Amino acid sequence: MFICIQTGGFAQTQPVSLSTLVTVQDVPFEECTKVFNMDAESLFYLTIASINANRFKIDEIQSKTGYILFSAVNKEFLALVVKLDSKNSLLKITPTNNIYYFQPGIVLNMFRYIELNSTVRPVAIKTNL
Repeated sequence: MFICIQTGGFAQTQPVSLSTLVTVQDVPFEECTKVFNMDAESLFYLTIASINANRFKIDEIQSKTGYILFSAVNKEFLALVVKLDSKNSLLKITPTNNIYYFQPGIVLNMFRYIELNSTVRPVAIKTNL
């Protein structure tokens, strides 16, 4: 008999306070980009899932060029997926008006969702029952 369990790797990171995530502040451009160890198509779909999971509003999707326009907290953002090579892709989430004064939790929560859902892998464990 086999039991299927999902395991995931969790990286140890410094906890960010809730007030830091929701307080409007200047967000450095570097915090708006992240490289993920996955192909561009997977990252594109996980980005859509992350937008939905965070209850943001998708305004436009262009799968051929890899961009998603979405609204969060009365501000419009562009999520752009860029293929780096067959195993690595970059996600850039930037405000469409180029004013980087917003809640950093918008970007950080999306990255965290993608990280957590990209590391989940089904594992079959053999048991003797």
